[in-house]
Amino acid sequence: MGVCSLDEVLFRDVDVRLEAVEFTAEGLNVVAAPCGLPPRCPGCHAQARRVHSCYERCLAERPLAGRRLLVRLRVRRFFCDQAAGRRRTFVEQVGGLSERYRRSSLGLRALLRQAAVELGGRAGERLCRRMHLAAGRTRLLELLDPPPVPERAPRVLGVDEFASHRGRTYGTILVDVEAGRVVDVLPDRTSETFAAWLREHPGAEIICRDRASAYTRAIKEAAPDTAEVADRWHLLQNLAAAVEKTCHQHRACLRKRVDEVTSHIPEAPPLMQLPLHELPRTPIMERTRHRHVDVQKLVAAGWTISAIARRLHLDRKTVRRFRDTDLDQLLASANERRQPECWNRSSRT
Repeated sequence: MGVCSLDEVLFRDVDVRLEAVEFTAEGLNVVAAPCGLPPRCPGCHAQARRVHSCYERCLAERPLAGRRLLVRLRVRRFFCDQAAGRRRTFVEQVGGLSERYRRSSLGLRALLRQAAVELGGRAGERLCRRMHLAAGRTRLLELLDPPPVPERAPRVLGVDEFASHRGRTYGTILVDVEAGRVVDVLPDRTSETFAAWLREHPGAEIICRDRASAYTRAIKEAAPDTAEVADRWHLLQNLAAAVEKTCHQHRACLRKRVDEVTSHIPEAPPLMQLPLHELPRTPIMERTRHRHVDVQKLVAAGWTISAIARRLHLDRKTVRRFRDTDLDQLLASANERRQPECWNRSSRT
């Protein structure tokens, strides 16, 4: 069994040569240079002959043995000798490793795209963090290619709006109701955009929509023979809204009926008045009483919460609690906080 060299492991089927390897605290840096024939101009496809200059590109590569890998690729810039061409110079690209305007290798890009396809944005970002890959959810989602839109609309087309920024930016999602998959996403929720889509994609027999008037106008304009129905979610939503509105309009009648029913119920026996439990006068209870009195006096005098907090050296949340809570509840809460301390003392004795 043969032993592979490092360049065969890193650059298999890639026409580059390994020049140096550097170990750093962040990971592994390798210096490589193309060793193939001069490339052709991407504009006129003429064979390059003269080298203009050289410079170094940094490409993030897939991790190696759990360590980050950075490829410092020394590439050449060539002259384009075609006088009629608009491009004066161009940079060579290494097949299977680099492409224009990219700071990551093609292999790393394919790996990130697989993570985005399988896991999506946030879960894919967590996986990349475990794999020592610097890739956020936005970058992962940008690697996804939109699915092809069919030429004809599905037989049962579902239409609904969604908000990318609630109250500001809305879009329209189109769904194949029978297959349960997304067909297309429109950039807004206007009737003109939806009508143009219906003209370009005929074939819908039933359109399932909500109560938005813009979608109704688009359907009557672009697909007048299509049947319009409401989906179950919007039916239940409309029913709940109608029941709530009816109850609100007839609440006087409902209250009258409740009074009639409750008038026939026999009166409950009077409750036994038990003596009030007197709370102990401990330091924490006395402090709670004094603090409640001080806060209420300053509130009555028109002081703000921040001013009271500075005057009494308290937190603003504490001042707000003493302002909005009855004294009995504050004392009961203070007594509950005191009981564990008493229990600890009794257990030690």
